[in-house]
Amino acid sequence: MKKNMGNTDRIIRFLAAATVLILYFTGYISGTLAIVLLVVAGIFILTSFVSFCPLYAPFGLSTCKVKPKSEN
Repeated sequence: MKKNMGNTDRIIRFLAAATVLILYFTGYISGTLAIVLLVVAGIFILTSFVSFCPLYAPFGLSTCKVKPKSEN
């Protein structure tokens, strides 16, 4: 599993998930919407920790910076 998420992408996903969790635990969202958003937040947290988004792979997307190869 090759990393395909850069640091900015990971931070944005983590902050979005944290926002959903805060909204849920303070009671601003509830019901079916809350359940759906909590599942998405869980996916965001998981993908931000492993630096891999399965939806990026089929499309060949990557937000990682490419390291230049050393000249030898």
